[in-house]
This record gives sequence, structure tokens and C-alpha cells, in this order.
Amino acid sequence: MKLLDQLWREYAAMNPQVAAIHGLLAAEGETIVNDHVALRTFGDPRVNIEVIARPFVAAGYAAAGAYRFAEKRLIARHFVHEDPALPLVFISELVLEQCSPGLRARVDALLAPLAASTLAAEALAAVGRPWQVSFVEVEALRAESEYAAWLACFGWRVNHFTVLTNALKRRQALPELLAFLEGHGFEFNHAGGAIKGAPALGLEQASTLASAVPVAFSDGVRAVPGCYYEFARRYAGADGRLFRGFIEGSADRLFESTHQR
Repeated sequence: MKLLDQLWREYAAMNPQVAAIHGLLAAEGETIVNDHVALRTFGDPRVNIEVIARPFVAAGYAAAGAYRFAEKRLIARHFVHEDPALPLVFISELVLEQCSPGLRARVDALLAPLAASTLAAEALAAVGRPWQVSFVEVEALRAESEYAAWLACFGWRVNHFTVLTNALKRRQALPELLAFLEGHGFEFNHAGGAIKGAPALGLEQASTLASAVPVAFSDGVRAVPGCYYEFARRYAGADGRLFRGFIEGSADRLFESTHQR
């Protein structure tokens, strides 16, 4: 799928961890299989989950699980394609109605000036950041929502791809894989434990901490956490099929991989 290829290229270019981790795994003879890709957006009718999902649905993806993250004021859906070689697509949005009037006004100030052609783009998910914003404004958003601050910094782009460790030959087990990567200097998100989930739930996940990348704001360039890399191991249920959904409690803590540190 061309959109997934584009999203991967832009994600890999922005996340320095990707080439390094791929190099380490390739040296062991591994081939990377993507489990899922994640996108973020605002819960505004112009740019909500349904809008971001349109090109995926047009390409044969169908809506599957629905999720809610009350504390972070987020909801999400995941989408699945009948071709098992294509990754799942996980799209979340910030529920603006649950946010303060100040945050809603700042988000509207970002969206209102956008041209209709931008909002109607076939692949809004790959538009990037189409607005100017100051670091001061981003920090005002961060005071209420790290998620909103990240979106203000980066706009519509992938925040992570995910290695399906089931497809690895040597290090399918997450504890072994994390120890290997930590030994090469990678830092992981330990919120709720380095490994989220459990075999009994059908899914274990872990993620690096997002590397800080330089971002041009209207009041100067600052380094802020960008994208991270995730690792997932899926387990078969009673029907013998691999679990193909997500676990709210795990995903809730994985969002924190892009928090400012």
C-alpha cells in the first residue's frame, strides 16, 4: 500500500532508532515484519478518526476494536485488512469535549486557518504539520495534555511502527529482545513495567522512549520527543488464532513513550 510505504519512509527518516535497531537485527539474520502502525489526531469532525482512516478503508481496511482511555481523554479504533501481510492500523484521537476551553481554543486556532484542500487531502495521515506554532503554545498545551502537545509539534504523521517479534528467529521473547537492545544503549518506556500485557491476554508489548528531535517553532528550534519504536508478541487464543486486537491498559501507558522528559 503506497500510503503505508510513505508513512514508513517518513517515520524512519525522523526516528534515528529505526536504522540502528534494524542494523542490529539484520546482523543476526532477521527480517522485520510490521505488526501495526499508530496515528494520532484531534477529535474534531474535520480531522477525527474517521477522516484519518478514509484512505485505509478505501484500500480494504475495516474498523475493528474500539478503545477508551479516560484519564488521557482519548478514544481509539483499530483497523484490519484481510491481507495478513498488511499491518494493523491503530488511530487515536483527543476527545476535545472533555478538555478545557483554553485547550479547545488553541486546537481550533491550529485547525481554522487550514485550507479546505489540506483538510480534504486523500492521505491526511501523511500531511505532517501544516501550521505554524510557537514552543510557548506547545508548552501551554502540554500543561494539560502531552498528546495535544505532540500533535501540535508534529501534526499528522506516524508516532510508531511495531516489530512483530513472532516473526523473529532468535529473540521472539520480549525480555530477551529488550535486554539485547538495552545492551546497545536503547532506553525503554518503563511506565507500568517495561513489558505491558501478558500471554494470557494475547499480547505483550514494549517500546523505546522517543528520541528527541529538533523541531522548528515560530520562536526558535527546540528538541522534543518525536517517534518511538514498539515491539509486540502475539499469542494464540483458545481457537488457535493469534490475538489481533489491543489491550487498553497497555496502550494507555505506551502513549507515554512520547512524553517530555
